[in-house]
Amino acid sequence: MKKIGLISDTHDYLDDAVFKHFEQCDEIWHGGDFGTAAIADALEAVKPLRGVYGNIDGYDIRSRFPEDLIFTCEGVKVFMRHIGGYPGKYAPGVKDIIKKEKPQLFISGHSHILKVMFDPAFNCLHMNPGAAGKQGWHKVRTLIRFVIDGSEIKNCEVIELGNR
Repeated sequence: MKKIGLISDTHDYLDDAVFKHFEQCDEIWHGGDFGTAAIADALEAVKPLRGVYGNIDGYDIRSRFPEDLIFTCEGVKVFMRHIGGYPGKYAPGVKDIIKKEKPQLFISGHSHILKVMFDPAFNCLHMNPGAAGKQGWHKVRTLIRFVIDGSEIKNCEVIELGNR
């Protein structure tokens, strides 16, 4: 069993509350737009970190994190891409990767819209944790905590960090 803290779109701002909310997590996953390597360093200092780069990220992040990340956690295949869209409105190329790789969990960021929805066409759960940073049009900063237990994704919690 792995407890996951999912965050995205920090845009070079990391609320201290994130560390409290992710304290019991085994890993932190970042859906892109870190802002700077200092954000990745701070997260990585407390927990193992997986992530993808986002459209605002520079070489410091792009040299450490890929555009696409496909891996297995417990018994769940995961696909992450910052600009990925969501079921019914996937970004170009994403649908093809989902068809080929057959992940059970697809994670994206970029929209600053928190979304958790199942895609029955691909038998795949989509998660976007919204934006945890202060830049963008979102009104509330958010993140997600959940558990992967074998092949099950469960105990999903949405956490509000406060107003932007």
